[in-house]
Amino acid sequence: MADHSSNSGLRHSSTFPIASHDAAQQHRPSVPSGLRQSTLLSTSPEALAHERDDHSTEAQGQEDERTRLINGGAADHSTQNGGEHGSNHGTASRRPRFLKGYGSVASAYEDSQSLSSADHDQDQRGRQRGLKRTYRGDFVDGAMADDDSPRRLWSRTLTTSWLAKKYNVKSMHWLYLLYYVPCTNWIRQYRWAFVKGDFIAALTMASFYIPMALSLASNLAHVPPIHGLYTFAINPLIYAMLGTCPQMVVGPEAAGSLLTGGVVREAIRAGTHPDDDGTKHAQVAGMVTGLAGAFILVAGLCRLGFLDGVLSRPFLRGFISAIGITILVDQLIPEMGLERVARDSQAVQHGSSLDKILFLFRHGDDAHRLTCAVSFSTIIIVLVLRELKKRLQPRTPWVAYIPDRFAVVVLSAVFAWKFDWEGQGLEILGDIRSQGTPFRMHFPFDEANFRHVDDAFSTAFIISLLGFFESSVAAKSLGNSSGQVKKVRHGDGEEEEESDGIRDLNLSPNRELVALGVANLFGGLFMALPGFGGYGRSKVNVSTGGKTPMSSVFLALISILSIFFLLPYFYYIPKGVLSAMISVVAYSLIEEAPHDVLFFLRISGYSDLLLMTLIFLATFLWNLKIGIAVGIGLSLLRIVKHSTRPRIQILGRVPGTNTFENAELYGRIDEDGTGVEMVPNSLIVKIPEPLTFANTGSLKDRLRRLEDHGGRAAHPAFPKAQRSHRHVPNVIFDVHGVTGLDPAAAQVLLEIVDGYVARGTHVFFCRVPSRRTEVWRLMEVSGIVELVGGESHFLRSVEEALDATEAGWERRMATEGAEESSERLERELSAREGEADVEAGMDPLTRRHTVAAVEVNGREI
Repeated sequence: MADHSSNSGLRHSSTFPIASHDAAQQHRPSVPSGLRQSTLLSTSPEALAHERDDHSTEAQGQEDERTRLINGGAADHSTQNGGEHGSNHGTASRRPRFLKGYGSVASAYEDSQSLSSADHDQDQRGRQRGLKRTYRGDFVDGAMADDDSPRRLWSRTLTTSWLAKKYNVKSMHWLYLLYYVPCTNWIRQYRWAFVKGDFIAALTMASFYIPMALSLASNLAHVPPIHGLYTFAINPLIYAMLGTCPQMVVGPEAAGSLLTGGVVREAIRAGTHPDDDGTKHAQVAGMVTGLAGAFILVAGLCRLGFLDGVLSRPFLRGFISAIGITILVDQLIPEMGLERVARDSQAVQHGSSLDKILFLFRHGDDAHRLTCAVSFSTIIIVLVLRELKKRLQPRTPWVAYIPDRFAVVVLSAVFAWKFDWEGQGLEILGDIRSQGTPFRMHFPFDEANFRHVDDAFSTAFIISLLGFFESSVAAKSLGNSSGQVKKVRHGDGEEEEESDGIRDLNLSPNRELVALGVANLFGGLFMALPGFGGYGRSKVNVSTGGKTPMSSVFLALISILSIFFLLPYFYYIPKGVLSAMISVVAYSLIEEAPHDVLFFLRISGYSDLLLMTLIFLATFLWNLKIGIAVGIGLSLLRIVKHSTRPRIQILGRVPGTNTFENAELYGRIDEDGTGVEMVPNSLIVKIPEPLTFANTGSLKDRLRRLEDHGGRAAHPAFPKAQRSHRHVPNVIFDVHGVTGLDPAAAQVLLEIVDGYVARGTHVFFCRVPSRRTEVWRLMEVSGIVELVGGESHFLRSVEEALDATEAGWERRMATEGAEESSERLERELSAREGEADVEAGMDPLTRRHTVAAVEVNGREI
């Protein structure tokens, strides 16, 4: 059995024996140096819980799943030693070989009883040789999987094969189809019980958002209104097939439509498109939509879904609030009937929002009274009805189904027809039917579309970025909340679990990118507006009964029916009413800004407030492009600053414990006993983050500043801290947070360690990831392990590293004491050797050797 244990130890050559409590006591020097006062912590809560589980399991004589999970690593080890599965025969622990402790102290699993006899003997021999221990790391065999799981769960091939065998999966292609084409998954779960809620939700959304789509197309994107309906006819249908959020509804947005309209106006100003050629305008809009879809699709195929966190909340709030103000100011011109006057004004065509406000003040007397009355009364009515529904909905949920905005639009069209408002100077929508057959296709990337339109790429990129972020916010807010399982009792009395929505449709940012990209590519073919997920209409979908993606399919079908059969009935809709609907949307964009401003003021987030203000002012005083450029530039600068700044810490000991905390945060010990104490002759540096080429550039300078001045708050101009030694004798790097290391960072770390070693400083590393990681491989192949003195300088905790520094310090002090005593004896003997030699009758050399034999290092031997 001893041979088997030895072989097991050889197989686990990447591990070092675990120190027991008794061995730790034996390791302490007989004459402590007094540098530090340490107390061993009691068994950790995790260890006590495991011990209770072990005792209760042994008493019951059976093993449950949790105990088997805990004993996975030990079971494997004992099997290798020749025992049966689950039997240790007294040579191996039933608990994991090693588990991480909490804080910077080794876990209480460092109990000698958790070691085999051979490992325990090897540990004792290693300690007697003087800290010759092999680095192990904190990996636990079997602690993350079942007994029959593959040894390396992070190996995709092994894990896939094992899961397929365990769950009897015969066709992996079918599983991939269900995952990457979600409609093949949710359509199999669809039931007749979902039809009513999905259809009512789609009908309610159509009554709200079909007039909105007409407004976005005609007033913001400057294209024929029917192309706004194309977005609701195509994008929801494609997203229902490929999207991963069942209740999210995609469609045109105010920000994307406004940016698209900017590209259309640029083409008009360039002279390539006549002002009244709606077909050419739609082709430019289709180009922008196709480009945005291409950007989104490529990002999804490249798995860039993590980019949804690039834009900060202050950036979005400042930019969206500026867009809301811009839309409100732009819509005041058609709401006041000043479109004809504005066509001849350069301040309106090329100016900022401030220029347009000044234009409205100058031409306020030219406003059309009937148009003002209809437009502003529509805004007031819609806002009042919205507030009433918000107050009544908690008590009477059925009010959510009332299509108030659709009713306002219909009534305005009836009044315009009945009272002949067109004859009184009120502009109406007119004939919006497309020339020829609806859904005409046009290749969005036609070369003619790109002529004299220089900002199409940048605008499309910004539209895709903002659209994806808004879709991500909506998707994360909704999640997969429709898939709640409930028990249903049938007529025969049997109960069966049944879902009230779609299950197993996991939200995936990368697949969301693909779905939105494909939807906008198809939309670009039909010259539709850019369409993305919207939180507002998605909440309307949920609140009115929509539970599955079929509500989006119904919405697309209703939009298609409207395009083919209902367009003639939109003839008398007043343009001022559509502008009023857009103004309500713009108001909803800025109504949350005061709340965010007060929040950042309350928490003293002045940098975020400054970013928000700069983006808003740049957009308001210049244009959207300048505001976007300023916002993205400042956001990227903040990200770069955050990623390139290493967050290293100097650790100190909490008095009376073995816990180490940030010395800069807690400070030195005060009169009330709070704070931390610094460990003499040792600098404990904690690196709590992965090291990359980005954040290691200034690591060397920051370490020197911490060592010279004792903290980051001290200005480099101050004198260096006075130390009793020329340099710190020991440096301990706590690198538990360094979960990643790239070659460039390894090179910088090697230079730092080489600088310390060249000055005679002893370098130790503690809590380094295991040998299976890239971190250890790079530290080994780069020469860091060899440079610091081998694996004996890689410990499992700060406490063990301090043990090693104390033993080394005592050896060095003994050596320095012997040299100092020899020098002192040399001086004393030289001063009196003549007199002593005469008295004793000895020659100088004999006298010197005699004294040296009597006293060495100040003590008799």
